[in-house]
Amino acid sequence: MSFLACRVFKDSEVQHQLVQMDTDELSSGDTLIKVDYSSINYKDALAASGRGAIMKTFPLNAGIDLAGTVVESANSELKEGDAVIVNGCGLGESFDGGLAQYACVDSSFVMKQPASYSSRDSMIIGTAGFTAALAIHRMEVNGQTPDKGPIVVTGASGGVGSFAINLLSKKGYETIAITSQSTMHDYLKDLGATDIKTLSDLELSDKPLAKGIYGGLIDSIGGETLSKLMANVDLWGNIACIGLAQSPKLQATVIPLILRGVSLLGVSSTNCPMDLRETLWNQFGNESPLPDFEKILSKEIALKDVSPYFDELIDNKHRGRLLVNCQ
Repeated sequence: MSFLACRVFKDSEVQHQLVQMDTDELSSGDTLIKVDYSSINYKDALAASGRGAIMKTFPLNAGIDLAGTVVESANSELKEGDAVIVNGCGLGESFDGGLAQYACVDSSFVMKQPASYSSRDSMIIGTAGFTAALAIHRMEVNGQTPDKGPIVVTGASGGVGSFAINLLSKKGYETIAITSQSTMHDYLKDLGATDIKTLSDLELSDKPLAKGIYGGLIDSIGGETLSKLMANVDLWGNIACIGLAQSPKLQATVIPLILRGVSLLGVSSTNCPMDLRETLWNQFGNESPLPDFEKILSKEIALKDVSPYFDELIDNKHRGRLLVNCQ
């Protein structure tokens, strides 16, 4: 069976191509899925553009998430036609990913799609929405509450940031959205941001312990920004670390951790346990009202048209989510 895929190769350099391939060329797995929708995440953009060392082997189809229907499976719990989701678990990193019309995966990575929303909704959420939900979950398990103060969200106009702001606002948190783009202010307000600032507005100091004015932080950029913001998190606040767009380095001291009880929490959507993964995915369908899927959607793209969007996403030319229609 021939189908279209966005396949990443490594010769003298890493580059992607849109190719026709057969299902018997896919990574081995016990479940074949017809992909309806995928998305372009920051990690996908790094992998397909060659601007980040994401993939463990080559060639490989890009795409760290997918929603589609089961074609066949050796697992008796998965039937032909079942609507399913796969995100993380090595998809698009160690085995062929979702930016293709078919994918073959291990059934242990497959989750049945919640009935309350469609495959399209699932991939508007995608790994970005799931990561935001996981970050908030980790913070709240560790005692985060709205009365501890506002949550700072860096990279606010990106996929994770957009969902974090929307989900936090629905839970009653004040949020401070950090963005350098004035054109994003109305968008972020519409998602529920309480306040919108640039990094320079925060006037971050180099002190290891500054005034405690934030209840917590969801950070997608790392580096100096994360290091300095830690000093402003108040007593028993939580920091969810989900990205490294600025830098993977952390030059902070332990002082906020040992004098204020601040917790630095790692958030890994790739290897989240399946029981928690299912709980968080189903959470989106239980929210009342539902998360603002369409507001967070930047653009819907056909699979054949994905190529320009990898560099554009890295260069911050899109807000929210880039949905890919693979049908």
